[in-house]
Amino acid sequence: MNADTEIDDLLRATAKGDRAAFRLLYDRVSPKLFGIALKICRDRPTAEDVLQEVFTDVWRKARNFDPKKGEAGAWLAVITRNRSVDALRRKGRGIIGATTGSEADLAAVADPSLSGDGGVDYLTLIDCLNRLDERQRNLILRAYYRGDTREELSSAFDAPVNTIKTWLRRGLAALKTCLDE
Repeated sequence: MNADTEIDDLLRATAKGDRAAFRLLYDRVSPKLFGIALKICRDRPTAEDVLQEVFTDVWRKARNFDPKKGEAGAWLAVITRNRSVDALRRKGRGIIGATTGSEADLAAVADPSLSGDGGVDYLTLIDCLNRLDERQRNLILRAYYRGDTREELSSAFDAPVNTIKTWLRRGLAALKTCLDE
């Protein structure tokens, strides 16, 4: 059984109220999720609070996970990212990050320490991001790294929110295709 399948199975068992599966899920993914939270929040106490919120959400909302839409690890990472961004906003701190899609900004997106453990290789990610057109790359970086909302992106790119959603979906699909190659 590979790690992704194990996480999917543990999440499904958690959705059924299996506390042992929840404990095992925590043991398997909390280091990676804490790393995501720490990278975004930039301080340990806030990242610890975020991780607690994430696992409270996971316990309550595990049934919302749909394996047809993606892997459990990615679903957990998105929850962690969103909770981290929310924590920064509550504290009134901005999110350090990309606005232009420069090489330095792209470098900050990849976490080389995650490579080989379900993470994305830094050079592959940079290459795939650079293959996107500039608008798609900037949208993805602003949404998923900087933490801009769809409404903020709509204003910044002078396009309706639904158009932003479509552009993001297409950009992410193109990025996924490239990363899968």
